[in-house]
Amino acid sequence: MSAYLDMELLRFTTAGSVDDGKSTLIGRLLYDSKSIFEDQMEAVCAASERLGNDEVNLALLTDGLRAEREQGITIDVAYRYFATPRRKFIIADTPGHIEYTRNMVTGASTADAAIILVDARHGIIEQTKRHSYIASLLQLDNVILAVNKMDLVDFDEAVFERIKREYADITAKLKLKNVYYIPISALQGDNVVNRSAKTPWYQGKTLLNLLETLPVKIGLDQLPARLPVQYVIRPQNERFHDYRAYAGRLASGSFRVGDKVTILPSLTESSIKAIDEAEKSLDEAFAPQSIAIRLNDDVDVSRGDMIVKSNERPHINTNVSLLICWLSHRPLSIGAKYIIRHTTDEMFGVVRDVYYKVNINTLENIIGEKQVNMNDIAHIQIKTSKPLKYDFYEQNRTTGSLVIIDEATYVTVGAGMIVNSLEEQTFVI
Repeated sequence: MSAYLDMELLRFTTAGSVDDGKSTLIGRLLYDSKSIFEDQMEAVCAASERLGNDEVNLALLTDGLRAEREQGITIDVAYRYFATPRRKFIIADTPGHIEYTRNMVTGASTADAAIILVDARHGIIEQTKRHSYIASLLQLDNVILAVNKMDLVDFDEAVFERIKREYADITAKLKLKNVYYIPISALQGDNVVNRSAKTPWYQGKTLLNLLETLPVKIGLDQLPARLPVQYVIRPQNERFHDYRAYAGRLASGSFRVGDKVTILPSLTESSIKAIDEAEKSLDEAFAPQSIAIRLNDDVDVSRGDMIVKSNERPHINTNVSLLICWLSHRPLSIGAKYIIRHTTDEMFGVVRDVYYKVNINTLENIIGEKQVNMNDIAHIQIKTSKPLKYDFYEQNRTTGSLVIIDEATYVTVGAGMIVNSLEEQTFVI
Protein backbone atom coordinates (compact mmCIF):
# COMPACT_ATOMS: atom_id res chain seq x y z
CA MET A 1 0.00 0.00 0.00
CA SER A 2 2.78 2.45 0.87
CA ALA A 3 4.49 1.75 -2.49
CA TYR A 4 1.25 2.76 -4.24
CA LEU A 5 1.00 5.99 -2.26
CA ASP A 6 4.60 6.87 -3.11
CA MET A 7 4.07 6.46 -6.85
CA GLU A 8 4.41 9.54 -9.03
CA LEU A 9 1.13 11.10 -10.20
CA LEU A 10 0.47 12.42 -13.70
CA ARG A 11 -2.66 14.44 -14.48
CA PHE A 12 -3.69 14.65 -18.11
CA THR A 13 -6.66 15.83 -20.09
CA THR A 14 -8.10 14.84 -23.46
CA ALA A 15 -9.20 17.41 -26.01
CA GLY A 16 -10.40 17.48 -29.58
CA SER A 17 -13.47 18.05 -31.69
CA VAL A 18 -16.77 16.22 -31.57
CA ASP A 19 -16.54 12.51 -32.45
CA ASP A 20 -12.75 12.49 -32.55
CA GLY A 21 -12.88 9.57 -30.11
CA LYS A 22 -11.79 11.06 -26.79
CA SER A 23 -14.08 8.97 -24.59
CA THR A 24 -13.39 5.84 -26.65
CA LEU A 25 -9.65 6.42 -26.23
CA ILE A 26 -9.93 6.64 -22.45
CA GLY A 27 -12.16 3.59 -22.37
CA ARG A 28 -9.61 1.68 -24.45
CA LEU A 29 -6.79 2.89 -22.20
CA LEU A 30 -8.62 1.66 -19.10
CA TYR A 31 -9.72 -1.60 -20.70
CA ASP A 32 -6.39 -2.65 -22.20
CA SER A 33 -4.47 -1.67 -19.05
CA LYS A 34 -6.89 -3.87 -17.04
CA SER A 35 -8.05 -0.94 -14.93
CA ILE A 36 -11.80 -1.67 -15.11
CA PHE A 37 -13.72 -3.49 -12.38
CA GLU A 38 -15.94 -6.37 -13.39
CA ASP A 39 -19.17 -4.63 -12.36
CA GLN A 40 -18.17 -1.53 -14.39
CA MET A 41 -17.65 -3.68 -17.47
CA GLU A 42 -20.99 -5.40 -16.94
CA ALA A 43 -22.74 -2.02 -16.73
CA VAL A 44 -21.06 -0.82 -19.94
CA CYS A 45 -22.00 -4.03 -21.77
CA ALA A 46 -25.60 -3.66 -20.64
CA ALA A 47 -25.70 0.02 -21.67
CA SER A 48 -24.17 -0.80 -25.06
CA GLU A 49 -26.83 -3.45 -25.70
CA ARG A 50 -29.60 -1.10 -24.56
CA LEU A 51 -28.38 1.60 -26.96
CA GLY A 52 -28.25 -0.86 -29.84
CA ASN A 53 -24.46 -0.87 -30.30
CA ASP A 54 -23.09 -3.84 -32.25
CA GLU A 55 -19.98 -3.95 -30.03
CA VAL A 56 -19.15 -2.93 -26.47
CA ASN A 57 -18.95 0.87 -26.47
CA LEU A 58 -15.94 1.72 -24.30
CA ALA A 59 -16.81 5.43 -24.47
CA LEU A 60 -19.60 4.72 -21.98
CA LEU A 61 -16.98 4.25 -19.27
CA THR A 62 -16.59 8.03 -19.10
CA ASP A 63 -19.86 9.33 -20.57
CA GLY A 64 -21.78 8.92 -17.34
CA LEU A 65 -24.61 11.42 -17.80
CA ARG A 66 -27.82 10.09 -19.33
CA ALA A 67 -27.82 12.90 -21.90
CA GLU A 68 -24.26 11.98 -22.88
CA ARG A 69 -25.12 8.34 -23.45
CA GLU A 70 -28.28 9.14 -25.38
CA GLN A 71 -26.53 11.60 -27.70
CA GLY A 72 -23.20 9.82 -27.87
CA ILE A 73 -21.33 12.97 -26.84
CA THR A 74 -19.46 14.27 -23.80
CA ILE A 75 -21.02 17.24 -21.99
CA ASP A 76 -19.43 17.43 -18.56
CA VAL A 77 -15.82 16.85 -17.51
CA ALA A 78 -15.43 13.23 -16.41
CA TYR A 79 -12.50 12.29 -14.17
CA ARG A 80 -11.12 8.77 -14.04
CA TYR A 81 -8.33 7.33 -11.91
CA PHE A 82 -6.09 4.40 -12.69
CA ALA A 83 -2.57 3.15 -12.06
CA THR A 84 0.08 0.99 -13.68
CA PRO A 85 3.12 -0.47 -11.92
CA ARG A 86 5.04 2.66 -12.95
CA ARG A 87 2.71 5.60 -12.24
CA LYS A 88 -0.70 6.82 -11.03
CA PHE A 89 -2.96 8.80 -13.37
CA ILE A 90 -5.91 11.19 -13.17
CA ILE A 91 -7.67 11.60 -16.54
CA ALA A 92 -10.01 14.46 -17.40
CA ASP A 93 -12.27 13.62 -20.33
CA THR A 94 -13.51 16.95 -21.74
CA PRO A 95 -16.20 17.78 -24.33
CA GLY A 96 -15.44 18.58 -27.96
CA HIS A 97 -18.36 20.91 -28.78
CA ILE A 98 -17.32 24.54 -29.04
CA GLU A 99 -20.07 25.56 -26.57
CA TYR A 100 -18.38 23.39 -23.94
CA THR A 101 -14.94 25.00 -24.33
CA ARG A 102 -15.27 26.12 -20.70
CA ASN A 103 -15.20 22.46 -19.66
CA MET A 104 -11.97 21.91 -21.59
CA VAL A 105 -10.44 24.87 -19.73
CA THR A 106 -11.55 23.29 -16.44
CA GLY A 107 -10.02 19.93 -17.30
CA ALA A 108 -6.73 21.38 -18.54
CA SER A 109 -6.26 23.85 -15.67
CA THR A 110 -4.84 21.19 -13.34
CA ALA A 111 -3.21 18.93 -15.95
CA ASP A 112 0.44 18.13 -16.58
CA ALA A 113 -0.24 17.05 -20.16
CA ALA A 114 -2.91 17.24 -22.87
CA ILE A 115 -3.82 14.57 -25.40
CA ILE A 116 -5.29 16.39 -28.39
CA LEU A 117 -7.08 14.02 -30.74
CA VAL A 118 -7.31 14.58 -34.47
CA ASP A 119 -9.49 12.54 -36.83
CA ALA A 120 -7.09 11.19 -39.46
CA ARG A 121 -9.75 11.76 -42.14
CA HIS A 122 -10.24 15.47 -41.35
CA GLY A 123 -6.82 16.59 -40.14
CA ILE A 124 -6.26 19.88 -38.27
CA ILE A 125 -9.48 21.87 -37.73
CA GLU A 126 -10.53 24.95 -35.76
CA GLN A 127 -11.09 23.05 -32.50
CA THR A 128 -7.60 21.56 -32.77
CA LYS A 129 -6.18 25.09 -32.88
CA ARG A 130 -8.48 26.30 -30.10
CA HIS A 131 -7.53 23.50 -27.73
CA SER A 132 -3.85 23.87 -28.63
CA TYR A 133 -4.05 27.58 -27.82
CA ILE A 134 -5.63 26.79 -24.47
CA ALA A 135 -2.85 24.28 -23.76
CA SER A 136 -0.36 27.05 -24.54
CA LEU A 137 -2.18 29.58 -22.35
CA LEU A 138 -2.32 27.15 -19.44
CA GLN A 139 1.40 26.44 -19.79
CA LEU A 140 1.02 22.69 -20.18
CA ASP A 141 4.48 21.14 -20.41
CA ASN A 142 3.50 18.24 -22.66
CA VAL A 143 1.11 17.97 -25.62
CA ILE A 144 0.42 14.65 -27.32
CA LEU A 145 -1.17 14.84 -30.76
CA ALA A 146 -2.99 11.52 -31.13
CA VAL A 147 -3.96 10.99 -34.78
CA ASN A 148 -7.00 8.77 -34.26
CA LYS A 149 -9.08 6.60 -36.60
CA MET A 150 -6.02 5.52 -38.55
CA ASP A 151 -7.96 2.35 -39.33
CA LEU A 152 -10.30 4.45 -41.50
CA VAL A 153 -7.39 5.63 -43.69
CA ASP A 154 -5.79 2.17 -43.92
CA PHE A 155 -3.00 3.19 -41.53
CA ASP A 156 -1.51 5.34 -44.27
CA GLU A 157 1.83 6.80 -43.16
CA ALA A 158 1.47 9.70 -45.60
CA VAL A 159 -1.72 10.86 -43.86
CA PHE A 160 0.02 10.80 -40.49
CA GLU A 161 3.06 12.70 -41.77
CA ARG A 162 0.90 15.36 -43.43
CA ILE A 163 -0.95 16.03 -40.17
CA LYS A 164 2.37 16.18 -38.31
CA ARG A 165 3.66 18.85 -40.69
CA GLU A 166 0.49 20.92 -40.36
CA TYR A 167 0.59 20.76 -36.57
CA ALA A 168 4.30 21.60 -36.45
CA ASP A 169 3.42 25.06 -37.82
CA ILE A 170 0.93 25.52 -34.97
CA THR A 171 3.38 24.41 -32.28
CA ALA A 172 5.96 26.88 -33.59
CA LYS A 173 3.49 29.79 -33.39
CA LEU A 174 2.22 28.81 -29.93
CA LYS A 175 5.67 27.91 -28.57
CA LEU A 176 4.40 24.61 -27.19
CA LYS A 177 7.18 23.00 -25.19
CA ASN A 178 7.17 19.22 -25.71
CA VAL A 179 5.00 17.82 -28.51
CA TYR A 180 4.64 14.11 -29.30
CA TYR A 181 2.85 12.45 -32.24
CA ILE A 182 1.22 9.00 -32.15
CA PRO A 183 -0.89 7.24 -34.82
CA ILE A 184 -3.69 5.33 -33.07
CA SER A 185 -7.02 3.61 -33.45
CA ALA A 186 -8.88 4.03 -30.17
CA LEU A 187 -11.64 1.72 -31.38
CA GLN A 188 -9.31 -1.17 -32.19
CA GLY A 189 -6.57 -0.38 -29.66
CA ASP A 190 -3.67 0.21 -32.06
CA ASN A 191 -0.73 1.95 -30.31
CA VAL A 192 -2.84 2.82 -27.26
CA VAL A 193 -1.55 0.27 -24.77
CA ASN A 194 -0.15 -2.31 -27.15
CA ARG A 195 2.07 -1.66 -30.16
CA SER A 196 0.30 -2.16 -33.49
CA ALA A 197 1.57 -4.44 -36.22
CA LYS A 198 -0.38 -2.28 -38.67
CA THR A 199 2.04 0.65 -38.29
CA PRO A 200 5.49 -0.86 -38.87
CA TRP A 201 6.61 2.58 -40.04
CA TYR A 202 6.00 4.06 -36.56
CA GLN A 203 8.91 3.46 -34.20
CA GLY A 204 7.79 5.63 -31.27
CA LYS A 205 6.16 4.71 -27.96
CA THR A 206 2.60 3.60 -27.40
CA LEU A 207 0.37 6.13 -25.72
CA LEU A 208 0.46 4.42 -22.31
CA ASN A 209 4.21 3.97 -22.44
CA LEU A 210 4.62 7.66 -23.26
CA LEU A 211 2.31 8.68 -20.39
CA GLU A 212 4.33 6.49 -18.02
CA THR A 213 7.58 8.21 -18.96
CA LEU A 214 6.61 11.87 -19.42
CA PRO A 215 8.56 14.15 -17.08
CA VAL A 216 6.39 15.76 -14.41
CA LYS A 217 6.98 19.46 -13.78
CA ILE A 218 8.73 20.78 -10.69
CA GLY A 219 6.82 20.06 -7.51
CA LEU A 220 4.68 22.71 -5.83
CA ASP A 221 6.89 22.44 -2.76
CA GLN A 222 9.84 23.84 -4.74
CA LEU A 223 8.09 27.16 -5.45
CA PRO A 224 7.98 30.21 -3.13
CA ALA A 225 5.79 29.61 -0.06
CA ARG A 226 2.17 30.78 -0.32
CA LEU A 227 -0.56 30.12 2.26
CA PRO A 228 -3.90 31.74 1.33
CA VAL A 229 -5.78 31.96 4.62
CA GLN A 230 -9.14 30.18 4.56
CA TYR A 231 -10.15 30.35 8.20
CA VAL A 232 -9.03 31.78 11.55
CA ILE A 233 -9.22 29.09 14.23
CA ARG A 234 -10.12 30.51 17.64
CA PRO A 235 -11.85 27.81 19.78
CA GLN A 236 -12.14 29.96 22.95
CA ASN A 237 -12.69 27.02 25.26
CA GLU A 238 -10.94 25.77 28.40
CA ARG A 239 -8.64 23.39 26.54
CA PHE A 240 -7.55 25.93 23.92
CA HIS A 241 -8.10 29.15 25.80
CA ASP A 242 -5.42 31.22 23.99
CA TYR A 243 -5.25 29.22 20.76
CA ARG A 244 -5.24 31.24 17.54
CA ALA A 245 -4.17 29.74 14.22
CA TYR A 246 -4.55 30.58 10.56
CA ALA A 247 -5.69 27.65 8.46
CA GLY A 248 -5.46 26.98 4.76
CA ARG A 249 -4.02 24.79 2.06
CA LEU A 250 -0.44 25.50 1.08
CA ALA A 251 -0.66 26.67 -2.53
CA SER A 252 3.07 26.26 -3.01
CA GLY A 253 6.38 26.07 -1.18
CA SER A 254 7.08 25.04 2.38
CA PHE A 255 7.17 26.51 5.88
CA ARG A 256 9.28 25.60 8.90
CA VAL A 257 8.81 26.56 12.52
CA GLY A 258 10.85 29.73 13.08
CA ASP A 259 10.49 31.06 9.52
CA LYS A 260 10.06 34.83 9.25
CA VAL A 261 6.81 35.55 7.47
CA THR A 262 4.84 38.49 6.08
CA ILE A 263 1.06 38.79 6.06
CA LEU A 264 -0.33 40.29 2.87
CA PRO A 265 -1.63 42.77 1.93
CA SER A 266 -0.95 44.53 5.27
CA LEU A 267 2.82 43.74 5.10
CA THR A 268 2.77 42.89 8.83
CA GLU A 269 5.73 40.73 9.81
CA SER A 270 6.01 37.92 12.34
CA SER A 271 7.51 34.43 12.65
CA ILE A 272 6.07 30.94 12.84
CA LYS A 273 5.56 29.62 16.37
CA ALA A 274 3.99 26.28 15.43
CA ILE A 275 2.51 24.36 12.49
CA ASP A 276 -0.49 22.13 13.18
CA GLU A 277 -1.99 19.42 11.02
CA ALA A 278 -5.16 17.92 12.52
CA GLU A 279 -4.11 16.55 15.93
CA LYS A 280 -0.34 16.72 15.43
CA SER A 281 2.31 19.40 15.25
CA LEU A 282 4.86 19.58 12.44
CA ASP A 283 8.35 20.99 12.18
CA GLU A 284 7.86 21.60 8.48
CA ALA A 285 4.95 21.55 6.02
CA PHE A 286 4.93 21.26 2.22
CA ALA A 287 2.42 22.09 -0.52
CA PRO A 288 -0.31 20.93 -0.96
CA GLN A 289 -0.78 20.10 2.74
CA SER A 290 -3.68 21.66 4.65
CA ILE A 291 -2.28 23.19 7.83
CA ALA A 292 -2.84 25.76 10.55
CA ILE A 293 -0.04 28.21 11.38
CA ARG A 294 0.44 29.85 14.78
CA LEU A 295 2.47 33.05 14.89
CA ASN A 296 4.65 34.54 17.63
CA ASP A 297 2.84 37.88 17.47
CA ASP A 298 -0.80 38.92 17.82
CA VAL A 299 -1.48 40.23 14.36
CA ASP A 300 -4.61 40.96 12.35
CA VAL A 301 -5.13 38.11 9.88
CA SER A 302 -8.40 37.18 8.19
CA ARG A 303 -9.74 35.06 5.34
CA GLY A 304 -8.34 36.18 2.00
CA ASP A 305 -5.00 37.29 3.44
CA MET A 306 -1.86 35.45 2.38
CA ILE A 307 1.06 34.32 4.53
CA VAL A 308 4.41 34.21 2.72
CA LYS A 309 8.06 34.01 3.68
CA SER A 310 9.43 37.51 4.18
CA ASN A 311 12.12 36.99 1.52
CA GLU A 312 9.68 35.48 -1.02
CA ARG A 313 7.02 38.12 -1.49
CA PRO A 314 4.68 37.97 -4.51
CA HIS A 315 3.40 40.93 -6.51
CA ILE A 316 0.80 43.20 -4.90
CA ASN A 317 -1.27 45.40 -7.19
CA THR A 318 -4.76 46.59 -8.04
CA ASN A 319 -4.09 46.88 -11.79
CA VAL A 320 -3.68 43.44 -13.31
CA SER A 321 -3.15 42.23 -16.88
CA LEU A 322 -4.97 39.00 -17.80
CA LEU A 323 -5.27 36.51 -20.60
CA ILE A 324 -8.83 35.22 -20.35
CA CYS A 325 -11.11 32.62 -21.83
CA TRP A 326 -14.61 34.09 -21.82
CA LEU A 327 -17.21 31.53 -20.75
CA SER A 328 -20.51 33.41 -20.83
CA HIS A 329 -23.18 33.86 -23.48
CA ARG A 330 -23.22 37.53 -22.46
CA PRO A 331 -20.22 39.39 -23.95
CA LEU A 332 -17.60 40.94 -21.71
CA SER A 333 -18.39 44.58 -21.02
CA ILE A 334 -15.66 47.22 -20.68
CA GLY A 335 -16.34 49.34 -17.62
CA ALA A 336 -18.55 46.66 -16.05
CA LYS A 337 -18.03 45.53 -12.48
CA TYR A 338 -17.47 41.82 -11.83
CA ILE A 339 -16.64 39.70 -8.80
CA ILE A 340 -13.02 38.51 -8.86
CA ARG A 341 -12.20 35.31 -6.96
CA HIS A 342 -8.50 34.68 -6.42
CA THR A 343 -7.27 31.89 -4.10
CA THR A 344 -9.36 32.43 -0.92
CA ASP A 345 -9.93 36.11 -1.57
CA GLU A 346 -12.89 37.80 -3.22
CA MET A 347 -13.28 41.39 -4.39
CA PHE A 348 -14.82 43.53 -7.10
CA GLY A 349 -13.01 44.28 -10.33
CA VAL A 350 -13.70 46.62 -13.24
CA VAL A 351 -12.63 45.78 -16.80
CA ARG A 352 -10.49 48.72 -17.89
CA ASP A 353 -9.59 47.69 -21.43
CA VAL A 354 -9.35 44.90 -24.00
CA TYR A 355 -5.92 44.96 -25.64
CA TYR A 356 -6.53 42.29 -28.26
CA LYS A 357 -8.54 39.19 -29.12
CA VAL A 358 -7.17 36.01 -30.66
CA ASN A 359 -8.24 34.81 -34.09
CA ILE A 360 -8.29 31.05 -33.50
CA ASN A 361 -8.18 30.18 -37.21
CA THR A 362 -5.05 32.21 -37.99
CA LEU A 363 -3.63 32.34 -34.43
CA GLU A 364 -3.13 36.08 -34.87
CA ASN A 365 -3.82 38.85 -32.37
CA ILE A 366 -6.62 41.18 -33.45
CA ILE A 367 -5.43 44.49 -32.00
CA GLY A 368 -8.20 46.91 -31.08
CA GLU A 369 -10.98 44.28 -31.14
CA LYS A 370 -13.10 45.09 -28.07
CA GLN A 371 -15.98 42.61 -28.51
CA VAL A 372 -15.26 39.49 -26.43
CA ASN A 373 -17.87 36.77 -26.84
CA MET A 374 -18.33 33.27 -25.46
CA ASN A 375 -15.26 31.04 -25.99
CA ASP A 376 -13.14 33.98 -27.15
CA ILE A 377 -9.60 34.34 -25.82
CA ALA A 378 -8.48 37.89 -25.12
CA HIS A 379 -5.92 40.00 -23.29
CA ILE A 380 -7.55 42.47 -20.89
CA GLN A 381 -6.75 44.75 -17.98
CA ILE A 382 -8.77 44.93 -14.76
CA LYS A 383 -8.65 47.16 -11.72
CA THR A 384 -9.57 45.52 -8.41
CA SER A 385 -11.22 47.08 -5.36
CA LYS A 386 -8.38 45.88 -3.13
CA PRO A 387 -4.84 44.64 -3.84
CA LEU A 388 -4.30 41.23 -5.39
CA LYS A 389 -1.43 39.13 -3.98
CA TYR A 390 -0.25 37.15 -6.99
CA ASP A 391 2.49 35.50 -8.99
CA PHE A 392 2.47 35.39 -12.77
CA TYR A 393 0.69 32.32 -14.10
CA GLU A 394 3.78 30.91 -15.77
CA GLN A 395 5.46 30.84 -12.34
CA ASN A 396 2.59 29.60 -10.17
CA ARG A 397 -0.72 28.28 -11.50
CA THR A 398 -2.60 28.68 -8.23
CA THR A 399 -1.66 32.24 -7.31
CA GLY A 400 -1.47 33.26 -10.97
CA SER A 401 -5.07 32.38 -11.89
CA LEU A 402 -8.48 33.75 -11.03
CA VAL A 403 -12.11 33.49 -12.06
CA ILE A 404 -14.48 36.29 -13.05
CA ILE A 405 -18.05 36.08 -11.72
CA ASP A 406 -21.16 37.99 -12.78
CA GLU A 407 -22.33 39.90 -9.69
CA ALA A 408 -26.01 39.68 -10.67
CA THR A 409 -26.24 35.95 -11.38
CA TYR A 410 -23.15 34.70 -9.53
CA VAL A 411 -22.26 32.65 -12.60
CA THR A 412 -18.59 32.22 -13.52
CA VAL A 413 -18.13 34.12 -16.79
CA GLY A 414 -14.37 34.10 -17.29
CA ALA A 415 -11.17 32.25 -16.42
CA GLY A 416 -8.08 34.43 -16.24
CA MET A 417 -4.32 33.95 -16.15
CA ILE A 418 -2.26 36.81 -14.73
CA VAL A 419 0.52 37.87 -17.11
CA ASN A 420 3.37 40.30 -16.91
CA SER A 421 2.52 42.96 -19.48
CA LEU A 422 1.04 43.53 -22.91
CA GLU A 423 4.46 43.90 -24.46
CA GLU A 424 5.76 40.63 -23.08
CA GLN A 425 2.66 38.69 -24.07
CA THR A 426 2.46 39.52 -27.75
CA PHE A 427 5.20 36.96 -28.41
CA VAL A 428 2.79 34.12 -27.54
CA ILE A 429 1.79 33.67 -31.16
